[in-house]
Amino acid sequence: MNVRFGPAGASASFYAEKHKSSLEMPEWLDKRGLNAFEYQCGRGVHIGEEMAAHLGKLAAEHGIQLSIHAPYYINLSAIDPEMQVKTKNHLLKTLKVARAMSAKTVVFHPGAASGGNRKEILARAKKFLKEILAEVKKEGLSGIILAPETMGKKNQLGSLDEVLELCELGEQLRPAVDFGHIHAVTGGGLTDKASFAELLDTIEKRLGLFYLQNLHIHFSPVEFTAGGEKRHLTTMDNNCGPDFTPLAELLVERNLSPTIICESDERQAEDAIIYRDIYYKFLNASYKK
Repeated sequence: MNVRFGPAGASASFYAEKHKSSLEMPEWLDKRGLNAFEYQCGRGVHIGEEMAAHLGKLAAEHGIQLSIHAPYYINLSAIDPEMQVKTKNHLLKTLKVARAMSAKTVVFHPGAASGGNRKEILARAKKFLKEILAEVKKEGLSGIILAPETMGKKNQLGSLDEVLELCELGEQLRPAVDFGHIHAVTGGGLTDKASFAELLDTIEKRLGLFYLQNLHIHFSPVEFTAGGEKRHLTTMDNNCGPDFTPLAELLVERNLSPTIICESDERQAEDAIIYRDIYYKFLNASYKK
């Protein structure tokens, strides 16, 4: 098994230690025993391909697997032609930077759940995504995983079932499963091992064992309201779910090898270390049986 752990973006501690550049991140993570990093382009792709290549080289030297979070402005369900062009361009630009960076995965938000009923919205998103995939192939960018993310608010496209249906469109697509988001939209539904197991079973039934074994996961505690996610929290916030322990136990039992990206608020790296240690506690215990 080769489970990877790392943060989404930089923890507050990274800057508190006087680090400024993402080029310093691979060594910083390596020293902490982390081996994944999700570069953040949520507000737009502002890194050039030359710097991306430099970051990729440093990441490889330190054994850090890279992924990129594409801009939040992507909307597969957009009806407006201008928004469709922008969505396609955001994805293509992110993929080109990912190629330069040697990033394995580009994570993106599917978009808004507006402009019809959810079935119509999903059908429109699937049609547009097929068009984008054709363009991606023409650009020679099909080797990078595109990962639609499960979303945390009920007014967004991106329930687990919707993400899995998008991923059925082609091999380049893999789900980015955000357990905090799923916990939020289900009103705190991930409370025990059985609820996590049911979710994993659903993924395997829809996409197959290979996809389950190689998941891209986002994990952090969340605060939520009736509408879904309100904000990301940290492991320091007591009694806030979801708890990573049941998932860690299942990862060991099922011999799964995901990349786990922590999105805790300003404690991404610190909580990633906590999650890593929980996982290895179960893994080491399994060797003694």
